[in-house]
Amino acid sequence: MNLYFRRIGEGKPLIVLHGVFGSSDNLYTVSKKLAEKDLTVYTLDARNHGQSPQNDELTYEAMAADLDEFLTKEGIENPVIMGHSMGGKTVMQYAQRYDNFEKLIIVDIAPRFYPTHHDHIIAGLNAIPINEIQSRKEAEEIFEEYVPSFAERQFILKNIYRTDDGNYAWRINVPVISANIHEVGSEIISDRLIEKPVLFIRGGESSYITDADFKSIQKGYPNAEMITIEGANHWVHATKPMEFIKAVEDFVL
Repeated sequence: MNLYFRRIGEGKPLIVLHGVFGSSDNLYTVSKKLAEKDLTVYTLDARNHGQSPQNDELTYEAMAADLDEFLTKEGIENPVIMGHSMGGKTVMQYAQRYDNFEKLIIVDIAPRFYPTHHDHIIAGLNAIPINEIQSRKEAEEIFEEYVPSFAERQFILKNIYRTDDGNYAWRINVPVISANIHEVGSEIISDRLIEKPVLFIRGGESSYITDADFKSIQKGYPNAEMITIEGANHWVHATKPMEFIKAVEDFVL
């Protein structure tokens, strides 16, 4: 699968993967800052997201294979690979199957199973008649009934775009994500030790990685370290960008 990507900067390769319902836009602002530090930063759209191809399969095995195919096609060797949330689990799955990386950065996600907690978003997405709406405002009014958080709504609704014929469409594959949302919370099984350096970054206001999680993580990632960025929620890079950038730079450079 030919994933859509953007490349900025020159230097050591850093691969950046986003979370569910997102795209390469989500981490592009911090990626531009990182690219100023002798890094070539590649921000990717996952399958069924952004401008990458759509497909009926949405599993970590498939997304890890997509990543390997991308690295092979671009001739990228021993990059640092960073992923947020779903992207972080993709990175962990990749490390279980492939060896082409120097270091890993996992942002606010553990390898354990997470129960599905996106039901309200899925219901809202499916309530929007995307082929019939006349404006983004109309979509937001419908979506607000399901997703009361303004920030969450804005994040999701970035996926609506205007087509060449003037209609509206989704950049995410709503039917496939809806049918496979349980896969997003899947556990990443540690079949082998990952002894290369791994940095886990968690938000101080997020509950996605607990202290108990990190103790369990260290069994499969013996050289892992964890940084907590105070005041940050699950979207660490968005809520505390400067602190996030510094943590990544200190680990990568």
